[in-house]
Amino acid sequence: MATDRLLIATHNKGKLSELRKLLRDAPLELLSLTDVGIDLDVDETGDTLEENSVLKATTYARLAGIRTLADDSGLEVDALGGAPGVRSARYAGPGATDADRIAKMLGNLAVHPQPWTARFRCVIAIATPEGDVELHDGACEGVIISTPRGENGFGYDPAFLLLEQNRTMSELSDSEKNAISHRGIAARKAVMALN
Repeated sequence: MATDRLLIATHNKGKLSELRKLLRDAPLELLSLTDVGIDLDVDETGDTLEENSVLKATTYARLAGIRTLADDSGLEVDALGGAPGVRSARYAGPGATDADRIAKMLGNLAVHPQPWTARFRCVIAIATPEGDVELHDGACEGVIISTPRGENGFGYDPAFLLLEQNRTMSELSDSEKNAISHRGIAARKAVMALN
């Protein structure tokens, strides 16, 4: 039986589903923003993943009155100077789809020689309504491929190849992805802190 409640602060359905799976071993009742009646979107105005995750976690914790977990994740491509990075979700502008963002990234990479080394990074912030915050991070190394492949996952997953696996993030099962992903690493650290 759950001993406490934790709000997962995201409106992204793919991320919410992934975080629910990753946090299933924590002795907590996991709530979504919809569960607590919050439809506000917090603007990610920070310059770093850390700043954005803290901004979201503290804002939603204060609004909901319960401990809140928020993450900010980004894809850092070395040939693009770390872009799209903290602006990964907004990289191709408002209303862009995952395919639009991947297409823009590949277009920008076309002038650079391969391999296009990259990493996914995630920073999870857990905040109390009083404003106390702890951070947990994770990273996953790979390369960008010019022809996306795979049906699973979301975001940049189809274009991110894990060299050891010779598969993209989108070609992994949920359990395989969660075992090695940036979000999986950060979430396991968070679960240990929440127990």
